[in-house]
Amino acid sequence: MKVYAKILLWCFGTLVLSLIAFIGVSIYVSMRNVDHGSFVPRLNALLLEESVGAYEIHGKTALSRQLDRINHHLPGQHYLTDAKGVDLVTGEDRSKLLASARRDTGPPKRYESRQVIYYPSTDGRYRFIVVFDSPVDFSQYLPYYLLILLAIALLCWILATNIASPLRGLARVVDRFGAGDLSVRVNSARKDEIGEVGRAFDRMAERIATLLTAERRLLQDISHELRSPLARLSFAAELARTADNRDAAIARLNKEIARLTDLVGGLIQVTRVEGDPEARNTEDLRLDGLLSEIVSDCRVEAEARGSHIALDAEPQLTLRGDREVLRRAIENVLRNSIRYNPAGSSIEVKLAASQDTARIAVRDFGPGVPEDVLPKIFQPFFRVDDSRDTATGGVGLGLAIASRAIGLHHGRLWAENVAPGLIVWIELPLIG
Repeated sequence: MKVYAKILLWCFGTLVLSLIAFIGVSIYVSMRNVDHGSFVPRLNALLLEESVGAYEIHGKTALSRQLDRINHHLPGQHYLTDAKGVDLVTGEDRSKLLASARRDTGPPKRYESRQVIYYPSTDGRYRFIVVFDSPVDFSQYLPYYLLILLAIALLCWILATNIASPLRGLARVVDRFGAGDLSVRVNSARKDEIGEVGRAFDRMAERIATLLTAERRLLQDISHELRSPLARLSFAAELARTADNRDAAIARLNKEIARLTDLVGGLIQVTRVEGDPEARNTEDLRLDGLLSEIVSDCRVEAEARGSHIALDAEPQLTLRGDREVLRRAIENVLRNSIRYNPAGSSIEVKLAASQDTARIAVRDFGPGVPEDVLPKIFQPFFRVDDSRDTATGGVGLGLAIASRAIGLHHGRLWAENVAPGLIVWIELPLIG
């Protein structure tokens, strides 16, 4: 049975049981009222004595006035008859009414809509008959019961719809996601457990989509990028087998192997950076200290190329992130600047803060990048021209890895041309 039907049936069953209990309590209370307890019989016995006294002393007229007063102030109809059931006021024969009456000596044997009880006088000459309707006439209140039933049923339906509809929506989203629509999300704004389930699914779907997207991109990149190095490697192997200068051929072979190793390592690094965000080791770290370590590690490479790195870092800047992932990202940006920076010039690295954001600027004095391809330099395997790649030995993954790593830390990475050179900006949120 579906949740919607279960909720609706449980609510309606609760309503019916409540209504039955209410009716049962009403019947019980009304029966106690019919029983009159101990007070009502004594009251009627007193009314009997007063009525008999009025009749014996002042006659029928006084009895009639007495009964009228009683009927006016008390529910039901009251009659005084003789022992045979003859009405002492009107003279009517009320023997059948007297025969159907019961003495008020206890609760009735069954529930009746019309109750007739009588009280005999102490000398047995008179009968005081009381006729009254049931205190609870359910036919009279039936429309009100039905109205309450309808209102509560409507509330139960709204409750069932409020619970079941989001579950149906979640089921549809799960079906679409399972069919391959990785972009579908629940986007629930509810604050209850159903909303928590929806948001948990969104987090799971986001992670699965990231993993699948990274896997597909990795397969596409590998299939596209491995063709050329494999072809060159095959050619170098054939050359090493047939060439006269075997040392040169083996050196060429080792060079191609190194390039292929660099390519595979870069692909694996990209996948690790964005493939499993939950596996990152996040911690509070000093950005100025991390930047100083990276600059210190890269100075040897820069000096080998005839360049110098100038660092200007604002101290006491703390953020939360994966130290190793951030280190590789910033290092990739800095090494990219080292590759294209001309000998004899400096590379400027600056760190500053603005409110709750840290901004790192890495500038080289190289040839820069054409404006029309500037946004593409952060795409995997993009190279401005093949000759630059041959000179530098890169495979076009350094800035792509940096861009994805910074994005995982909710930051931004972009570049702009300056005169001369290129400046790459890294923006990261600080701990408030």
